[in-house]
Amino acid sequence: MPIFEYRCKECGATYEKIIFNREATPPPCPKCGSDQVEKLISAPGACGVSSGSGSSGFSGGSSTCGSGFT
Repeated sequence: MPIFEYRCKECGATYEKIIFNREATPPPCPKCGSDQVEKLISAPGACGVSSGSGSSGFSGGSSTCGSGFT
């Protein structure tokens, strides 16, 4: 799902919105209603990857991602 993060230039609030059309106008700030917002660059998430857990980086244990089944 395309989730984009935005920051309001007026009040400084940051928020996320699901946007299906990349050409769509950025959504107004939910805190102050301003349309003066900028899209932030967010790092993608990764499932099953953990730092410091061996050479492969795979956690091998229970994951916080997925269907919720263990």
